[in-house]
Amino acid sequence: MPREPLNFSGVHRVCKLVVLLCSLHISVTLIFYVRSFDIRLSFLQNHQRNNSSTSTDRPTQEVPVPVLDWDQNRDKNPAPAAAAPESPPTPGRVVHGICPETSPLLGLYWTESPLLRVVSYECCPGYEKIPGEKGCPASLPLVDIYHTLGVVGASTTQMYTDRARLREEIDGPGSVTFFAPSNKAWSALPQEILDALVSNVNIELLNALHYHMVNRRLTSDDLKHGSSFTSMYQDFNVHIHHYPNGIVTVNCARLIKTDQHATNGIVHVVDRVITAISNNVHSFIDTDDDLETLRTALAAAGLTTMLESEGQYTLFAPTNEAFEKIPADTLNRILGDPIALRDLLNYHILKHMQCAESIVTGMPMETMQGTVLEVGCDGDHMTLNGKAIITKTDQLGTNGVVHYINELLIPDSAKTLLELMEGSKVTTANKMFLDAGLGPHLTGSEALTLLAPQDDAFKGSLTMDGAMRRSMSNHVLKNQLSSKLLYHGQELETIGGLKLRVFVYRNNLCIENACIAAHDKTGRFATMLTVDKVLTPPMGTIMDVLKADDRFSLLTGALQTAGMTELMNQQNLLTIFAPTNDAFNALPRPELNNLLRNGQELSRVLKYHMGEGILVSGGVTSHTRLQPLLGDKLEMGMRNYIVYVNRVPVVEADMMATNGVVHAVNAIIKPLPPKVDREQSDGPASRVRSVSSRDLFQKVMKSHSSRTLTRRQ
Repeated sequence: MPREPLNFSGVHRVCKLVVLLCSLHISVTLIFYVRSFDIRLSFLQNHQRNNSSTSTDRPTQEVPVPVLDWDQNRDKNPAPAAAAPESPPTPGRVVHGICPETSPLLGLYWTESPLLRVVSYECCPGYEKIPGEKGCPASLPLVDIYHTLGVVGASTTQMYTDRARLREEIDGPGSVTFFAPSNKAWSALPQEILDALVSNVNIELLNALHYHMVNRRLTSDDLKHGSSFTSMYQDFNVHIHHYPNGIVTVNCARLIKTDQHATNGIVHVVDRVITAISNNVHSFIDTDDDLETLRTALAAAGLTTMLESEGQYTLFAPTNEAFEKIPADTLNRILGDPIALRDLLNYHILKHMQCAESIVTGMPMETMQGTVLEVGCDGDHMTLNGKAIITKTDQLGTNGVVHYINELLIPDSAKTLLELMEGSKVTTANKMFLDAGLGPHLTGSEALTLLAPQDDAFKGSLTMDGAMRRSMSNHVLKNQLSSKLLYHGQELETIGGLKLRVFVYRNNLCIENACIAAHDKTGRFATMLTVDKVLTPPMGTIMDVLKADDRFSLLTGALQTAGMTELMNQQNLLTIFAPTNDAFNALPRPELNNLLRNGQELSRVLKYHMGEGILVSGGVTSHTRLQPLLGDKLEMGMRNYIVYVNRVPVVEADMMATNGVVHAVNAIIKPLPPKVDREQSDGPASRVRSVSSRDLFQKVMKSHSSRTLTRRQ
């Protein structure tokens, strides 16, 4: 059946209605949109008229308000001749921003079309627009210093110049450099100081501002490190310092904005109000009762003359309270010892001037005593050796700066052995030495060297019996020594009467089985060497060590069968990887019986477990090689503090003998397969290398960096 044609007349009417409603909506919206800009423009013009009508009542120290209507303000606030506009901005545009009469640095204003909101950046009259740049020159001398202060974050300084009647000096002819404190700098002043300045503007405030001024133009290029310039206050100097981190200070005030040019000079903004300096560092100390003890100590040490002489010192001055915190015995000992006292005081003096503002991170700084202090910061607080003990900073003298501290710093060079231990991680050793009755040696004036084991070096019971007392006395060496001067094969005598040997390895320095674990601490009379183990002195030959341990009964019998007893007692030094009874019993019984009956075969097997020289565990690295008395090289390794030899772990290391060292193993050591990766002898077996890789590996093994480690005495 044929379909009837569709009727579109109803749909057409609906569409026309929708289009009509949309057009009406757009028209209404556009009308309100335009009307809103008319209202906004009227409001801005009325607001500016109100501001203009009251501008004559505004205090002179305030910065003029931004210009909103060029024609209305041109007569009320005339700009300098060089900055007068040749013509007003384009009619119908609203002017935003400020021009040279209040902003000599911006040189830029922007306009906005009320309808299209198109922003146009244009240069103020007297400025030339930089081709291709949306901006204008930043430092043209179009206004005087007075107006410059108002737009560089120093409006408070501008206000005080009005109060002190300095405006004629800084907005007239001439050339002046003004180190202007920022607004924040004035607000940071203690209230009593600020009140004193404001209450006497004709003298105190005037003098303070004059000290910030130099009667010549100085750009940042003229502010050289160490330079001084005569201020306009009684010819007192201001001092410039540069620091490696790029910070520049004037009398310890940090320069935060430089080279702000004006018609009659230049402004540099600083972060604090600077004060006049008339006395040297020692005169400053001499007048402060809170530094009375320090003053007495400096005189006793003969350092008064140094702090009165020319220089650029930094003194961390301990207060009376800081001295009182030190135990009386310690303080009296140091005060009665001129050498220790001089070291202590020089430890508080840096060789250069270091203002607090120059510290942004921790850094080591050399002292007059020859060591370093770690000077850093924690937020807004200056720290010393990681402690926030500085209570007052930047007390300036003509030859340096003083920072107050509430804790005395005692250098190692002024300490006894007991005091050296108290400041280190050897608290267990400290107690053991005292329990062993060695206190007089630790606190006296003997020239000694103390071997102090770390806390984790002590294992098991720490009962103080006769053996333990002898052991602790053997950790004290006669004579004061330095680890830098020890050499391989050197013998050291203990106060207990024993001789200890020195072994120097590629990666370590050891005294018998104990290796140096930290830098030396050199005290007033003695030195402390921190070691990683409790020292085991040699107690007999290798054969004596083996016979004294039941674990080696089968080995001692095997040595006799092999005719090697004399070798174990001779003077030639040996390193023995000694198989325990468990190692022998792990062999099949027939193989073990045949081995123990065959002296020649026993000799061959046992010599593969021995190497010339003494190699203690502390001298083993991941690529240590030891040549045995017979056979291929033994490959050593270290993993999780366990020594491995040809992948066999050492179950007890460093049993010291007069002619060598014994390391116990629970397996018979056998040569490694020839075609395996042996770079890590303490790891699992690796895949077989290709021929080319193996050749390369052999070349590496023959190189200088992987030579066999052989120790001869």
